[in-house]
Amino acid sequence: MTDRPAAAPLIRLEDVHLSLGQGAGRVDILKGVGLEVETGRSLGIVGPSGSGKSTLLMVMAGLERADSGSVSIAGTDLTRLDEDALARFRGREIGIVFQSFHLIPNMSALENVAVPLELAGRADAFEAARAELEAVGLAHRAGHYPAQMSGGEQQRVAIARALAIRPPLLLADEPTGNLDETTGAQIVELMFEACASRGMTMVLVTHDAALARRCDAMIRVRDGHIETIDAEPALGIA
Repeated sequence: MTDRPAAAPLIRLEDVHLSLGQGAGRVDILKGVGLEVETGRSLGIVGPSGSGKSTLLMVMAGLERADSGSVSIAGTDLTRLDEDALARFRGREIGIVFQSFHLIPNMSALENVAVPLELAGRADAFEAARAELEAVGLAHRAGHYPAQMSGGEQQRVAIARALAIRPPLLLADEPTGNLDETTGAQIVELMFEACASRGMTMVLVTHDAALARRCDAMIRVRDGHIETIDAEPALGIA
């Protein structure tokens, strides 16, 4: 019996640098970051405020441009894409969940979830969106607007929207930050269950080290560097 070959990394960052500002006001945010995360695995990122952990996530999403180095997602180097190509790639390959939900206030839950599907040209956008709402337990809230829903319900809608395109990668930036402990725990369970059932790769930025440890690996970011790694060897974090 032969050993199964290691899965190719879905995420590969090599010597990534990113700075903001100019001249004397220039601040180095990421300083030579490198890591790999295999397909179907989860990574938790922790670190103090201002350490660069959320910026690292935004670089993976293509929402922040690295000054140098390479950022490869599912075999595509995001640093080589123009803005239009990057937006199209993100619309196919990456689901993102933010702390503040980022729902469109004048759209119903169903319409919010349908947006990425419509942008992808899906003829069954609303049918698929309704199925995603049902999967997160909110089929009965499909016609409600964000202001009519609790924080936990809004985050469930945001998760349904992120998962609607069936992306191979889910990125979550402090997804429980605006929720109470009980609701936050429910959201966490929902995300882990969805990723496990769909074989997705997940990267989770959080202040909660206990939550990060639920992932297959955890890294600590400090002052723009990966300071420590807690990972099984097969995960392939470099």
